[in-house]
Amino acid sequence: MAARAVWKGVIRFGAERVPVKLYSAVSDRNVHFRLLDRRHHRPVHQTMIHPETGEAVPRDERRKAVVSKQERTFFDKDELAELEPTPSRDIEVMHFLPPGVIDHQWYRRPYFLGPDGDDEAFNALAVALADSSREGLVHWVMRHKTYVGALRDHDGHPVLITLRHLDEVVDAEALDPPGGGQLGTGEVKMATELVEMYAAEFEPETYQDEYRCRLEDLVETKRHGKRVKVKRRRQREPNDELASTLEASLARERKRA
Repeated sequence: MAARAVWKGVIRFGAERVPVKLYSAVSDRNVHFRLLDRRHHRPVHQTMIHPETGEAVPRDERRKAVVSKQERTFFDKDELAELEPTPSRDIEVMHFLPPGVIDHQWYRRPYFLGPDGDDEAFNALAVALADSSREGLVHWVMRHKTYVGALRDHDGHPVLITLRHLDEVVDAEALDPPGGGQLGTGEVKMATELVEMYAAEFEPETYQDEYRCRLEDLVETKRHGKRVKVKRRRQREPNDELASTLEASLARERKRA
């Protein structure tokens, strides 16, 4: 089945305008549950209940508020709507940055780009991104929200990745330095050897969501009316001795090699 575009926009830098379609580059594969009435198997619905009276609060009597221990600040729909950005289809390029400047910590959600009527302009953009290896820093408005993103090449396909804002990214310097005593040369050597023994190519097909796979199997098993026997898993006892842990790991890897 062909991918469906989730949004349309126009990449704009200088006098250049490239109409594009956005396609989600990631897919939600989680199993989603519905809450049903146990006796009648009908969907149940959430209701806003007053905590003191236990009665349902009608929609027109609900108000959004920012709540703290000291106060409650209320807002109505018009006040919040006034803050929304002006609708636009422009994806404006602010800068082109050298590769590697934007750390992966800033990346949020990727979208593949496709042409929207002007194949020639789109292909020229794709080639320019691939040849330059640079990332475009862009901003745009989509569905009443302002975004900042990275426009880059991915194996010949232009990709737009939404970025986090500065106050959402935690600086590593905010973390406490690691404790413990000075490591011995033997421990460092064993750790380095273990890292080298685990060196390999990245093979994404070998890394799957095992819980989701088991859950999907469970769904199919119950769907066919079969009984399920639940097995409890044993937890491993933690081992706090670094040296002994490294030695045991190295022994296993040497034996396997």
